[in-house]
Amino acid sequence: MSVSIPRNSRRRADLIMIAVFAAACALLWYLDFPGQPAAPAEGKKYPARVLETDNSAFRQTGLLLRGEQRLKVEILSGDRKAEIFDAVNLLRSQMDLDKVFQPGDTAWVSVPFNSEAGRDTINAQDHYQVSKALLLFCLFGVLLLLFGGLTGAKAALSFVFACLVVWKIVVPACLCGADAVAVCLAAVCALSAAIIFLVAGLTKKGLAAFAGTVLGVLASCIMAWVFTYLFKVNGAVMPFSQALLYSGYEFLDLSKLFIGALFLSSSGAVMDLSMDVAAGMWEVLKENPSISRRRLCAAGMSIGRSVVGTMTTTLLLAYSGGYLTLMMAFAANGVSVEDFINNPYVCAETVKTIVGSFGLVLVAPFTAVAGAFIFSGKGGAAPQRNL
Repeated sequence: MSVSIPRNSRRRADLIMIAVFAAACALLWYLDFPGQPAAPAEGKKYPARVLETDNSAFRQTGLLLRGEQRLKVEILSGDRKAEIFDAVNLLRSQMDLDKVFQPGDTAWVSVPFNSEAGRDTINAQDHYQVSKALLLFCLFGVLLLLFGGLTGAKAALSFVFACLVVWKIVVPACLCGADAVAVCLAAVCALSAAIIFLVAGLTKKGLAAFAGTVLGVLASCIMAWVFTYLFKVNGAVMPFSQALLYSGYEFLDLSKLFIGALFLSSSGAVMDLSMDVAAGMWEVLKENPSISRRRLCAAGMSIGRSVVGTMTTTLLLAYSGGYLTLMMAFAANGVSVEDFINNPYVCAETVKTIVGSFGLVLVAPFTAVAGAFIFSGKGGAAPQRNL
């Protein structure tokens, strides 16, 4: 006989979880990791509206731009609001970093201390994207709320919490020389617990999903370690890794950073699949409370088999889509299949995709077995209740 949780109690528990994680997000926002380098204090940065542009000082050679673009900008906020400066936008013939401003654009400018408006020239560093990013996130949050209600609000909060953990803990800890594999593994386990229990509540369904996720991530971590060294993958294939070393962090182990990034990037898909299997098993249990542990485990395996096929392809497309231009460059130069696979960048992506897929495949049986023991007693099924 199943025992249902009163709706008001579930709602109260959800609101408590939301309040706890909102407070955790606030604490993380103001967290300064010990040993983290301070930002340069040569000036302040502000958003500024571009009033005028002068393109006479730069030239175009083929597809590349070189020289400088002169601007007149008006500071939009802060203690220097409404001040008008001359600014310069340096073009370095780098298509990925160069930008050209138009009147009406909002630029992100650096104003040195003691600079005087109308006399000193400041640096226009980039387009100002913060307001647009906030708008995009707000639209995403509204969509979650409209579709998921309270569950959508928890999903949005878990998204913010994950971003803050990565930016405020994982990145500074790795910069300080902590073992990147241990840091990423701890972060994944903490994030998995936070996100799963925030969304699913402190229930047996959430516990089963968490157990499957942790086992899947541990399997991915072990295989990532083995195959990274077996394939002799150089962590320098990661973007900006060499620039990081030359910035005073030559003590960093790029191979461990690659391993940590590998299972960190696939952990979201692993978490998703484990929740799918746990939720499916719970629905089976609700329909047949007397189901045996063996049959419940078999149902979880069947659910996992149905989802694994599309999830592994999703992971492949997610990784290959990020390197579409790399594949096009090889194809445009008539590179053979052997040369393509032996390229260090392609080799790194192969390891990342296959090892991530290993974790996805294994998380389904892990969750099925864990769920069969967590949901049921010695032989029969037990109803779901708060932990």
